[in-house]
Amino acid sequence: MKDVLTDGIPFDAWVLIADGEKALFLRNLTDGQDPHLEVVRKEEQDNPKDIDQSANRPGRMNDTGVGQRSALDDTDWHELAKERFADDLADLLYRQAHKGRFDRIVLVAPPKTLGELRKVLHKEVADKVIAEVPKTLTNHPLDEIEAALKAA
Repeated sequence: MKDVLTDGIPFDAWVLIADGEKALFLRNLTDGQDPHLEVVRKEEQDNPKDIDQSANRPGRMNDTGVGQRSALDDTDWHELAKERFADDLADLLYRQAHKGRFDRIVLVAPPKTLGELRKVLHKEVADKVIAEVPKTLTNHPLDEIEAALKAA
């Protein structure tokens, strides 16, 4: 797997633009030097802020001293949903690869999301990854995505 796209994005290769809540599946319709990307699929999860998902205040526990109590961290439901989204993406990519929808794919995501994805990708998909680009491009228009990938 390469870290940069020295030869550009090959014809018919897929590009996954993702973060912890949204994913855009694109396909390159032209040569590697001047990519023209087409949207194949969009995925998005409804992931409200943690405060909106939490039901209780963080818990407290007694310390060893008299009258001392410490706060416990509550589960960050927002972050947990982001991690689960990476699992869902990995499963979706596996199903698409298994159907022969793509032979090569470029993963574009923030570093943390890339790390989560890397951990859960099936071998069949991991073997098709030709590059990873650690950038957040989910809210960019297609022409800006194409320009950013060409620069990578």
